[in-house]
Amino acid sequence: WAGTAVDHGSFAPTAVFLRLFESQGVSITAEDARSGMGLMKKDHLRTILSRPSIAQAWEAAHGLPHTEADIDHLFENFVPMQMSVLTEYAEPIPGLLKTVADLRSRNIKIGSTTGYLRSMMDILAPKAREYGYAPDCIVCPDEVPAGRPFPWMCYENAVRLGVYPMAAMVKVGDTPVDVEEGLNAGMWTVGLSMTGNLLGLSEAEIQGLPSQEREAKNQVAAAQLYQAGAHYVIAGIWDLPKVVEQIQERLAHGEQP
Repeated sequence: WAGTAVDHGSFAPTAVFLRLFESQGVSITAEDARSGMGLMKKDHLRTILSRPSIAQAWEAAHGLPHTEADIDHLFENFVPMQMSVLTEYAEPIPGLLKTVADLRSRNIKIGSTTGYLRSMMDILAPKAREYGYAPDCIVCPDEVPAGRPFPWMCYENAVRLGVYPMAAMVKVGDTPVDVEEGLNAGMWTVGLSMTGNLLGLSEAEIQGLPSQEREAKNQVAAAQLYQAGAHYVIAGIWDLPKVVEQIQERLAHGEQP
């Protein structure tokens, strides 16, 4: 959702993680906060705390290395903080609604996976629907045995949507762990380089960059997604229909992801 379909730049989780750690006497950077993006949020917290500089800062502030109980406590505080701001970040990324209409005109079903819990999606999804975005299926990490990079949310989407084989499905996302999730599920994978967590910029901030700097940042983000194994990398969701056409051609010639 964030950085792929709504919330250009994936700001909602980042802002909350910064505030959460500050409340515990530990200052983290936006880069730290974004380090586990795409994961289920407790795993995301674990990833942030595993960074050496943050682990040291936590021990300096609390006198002991962080424990699993600390992660549980942070997560308990994180959930209401995240839920309180979600509706502020529900606006679709430009081009999303047009892409959805294009895909549906081809009888393509639209499912979604997320790092957000069901309680969070129960707030975000209705607000996104007000803007016109309503996928056919939403699966959350607390509804399956484990979140990304495990493939279980993708499999559950396939079950609920009644689609098979997995090679008939395309996983689209803005983080390397999104790509890993799709690959582990046996799907085609498409990375988004400009609208998501890897750049971490709003649409206005991207437009304000000099063209050479913008292209350089895009290439860095694209390289990370290709390194994760993405079959395709595009700037944003608006370019997805042409990639779907290419995938359909490859399937027609017997290719598999």
